[in-house]
Amino acid sequence: MATTRRAHAVWDGTLIDGTGEVSFDSSGIGTFAVSWPARSETPNGQTSPEELIAAAHATCFCMALSNGLTKAGTPPSQLRAAAEVDFQPGTGITGIRLFVSGEVDGLDAAGFQAAADDAKANCPVSKALAAVPIELVVQ
Repeated sequence: MATTRRAHAVWDGTLIDGTGEVSFDSSGIGTFAVSWPARSETPNGQTSPEELIAAAHATCFCMALSNGLTKAGTPPSQLRAAAEVDFQPGTGITGIRLFVSGEVDGLDAAGFQAAADDAKANCPVSKALAAVPIELVVQ
């Protein structure tokens, strides 16, 4: 069964001087402030599209890796993923780095690396972001 999730944004003013909010409508978890300085300089308690992409990518990657490991007979006890998304004003998103570590009984480092590589290739968010270089770092 397909699902659809919804969020919306409101922006007031010009790009440089304006401010906005992004709201998570499907989950109802909240509304968060956004601004150009938060995107291109320092967050100062606000979020950005790139931070939202990083959160989505780290979460999707963990889910894909957990699924792959479980299907291979080595379910993880815990996975930790972080994502960094680079934004260059005037250019756009220029790169993504995924960092992953975890505990998986019965799996050596080479097996974990192979499973992580597969998750990177098959995670739906990775596929959606395929136009951007994505680096995977297994820690």
